[in-house]
Amino acid sequence: MAEAARQLDTLDLRPAFTAEDVAALNARFAGVPTQAILRELLTGELAGRTALVSSFGAESAVLLHIVSEIDTDIPLIFTNTQKMFGETLAYRDELSERLGFTDLRVYRPDPHLLAAKDKTGLRWSYDPDGCCDLRKVEPLKRALTGFDAWISGRKGFQAGTRLALPMFELDVADAAVTGPKLKINPLAGWSKDELNAYFAAHDLPRHPLEAQGYLSIGCSPCTSKVMPGEDPRSGRWRGWDKVECGIHQPIRPDEEPAF
Repeated sequence: MAEAARQLDTLDLRPAFTAEDVAALNARFAGVPTQAILRELLTGELAGRTALVSSFGAESAVLLHIVSEIDTDIPLIFTNTQKMFGETLAYRDELSERLGFTDLRVYRPDPHLLAAKDKTGLRWSYDPDGCCDLRKVEPLKRALTGFDAWISGRKGFQAGTRLALPMFELDVADAAVTGPKLKINPLAGWSKDELNAYFAAHDLPRHPLEAQGYLSIGCSPCTSKVMPGEDPRSGRWRGWDKVECGIHQPIRPDEEPAF
């Protein structure tokens, strides 16, 4: 009995995905249309194992619509940092209802951690990395507990640090606790023109702030309008040496993807 228990513990500790698995997935689905990839995975080997994570930002409606045509019961995760634009919260409710998602899960910062580390609510102004960790990274870790894979809406064109974004990558951010997860970036290779065409073809509503020049929308204190010629994400954390909130890591064209 003790030996059986030890074997079970060993099985439980095995990662759901390895670097080799991720490389195989990238090779297997190279050149395959996004909708076909997601349909095969979400109705097959990843059914019941995957969460869809959305910021409900400027271009989120495209991925949400694609997934809704496959599985409206997939857990849809939104992290409310409690620093969001009111327009984003309204857009979240409108879009998730319109597309018929049945399992919207909203995660917020741990109030005990906020009381200890951001009592004034101003940490964003002097320590944006610490603020993101409290208000976005930690809640998402909780949200993804129990899932082997998750879907992200990142696109390669959004910034120079995303140009080499792969379709599949290994998320090891919390590997010591939960083991590596598979991160899927279905829109990695989509262009802005392709996204705009999809919006038009399916009559999807735009985020209300996009028309005002907010091309990448995060928390209100750390999001500004994008000037002509700038990367879409240049309005995030303007003035800081920071390009990601901590959920994702920068991927530069001269670096190998973090498989």
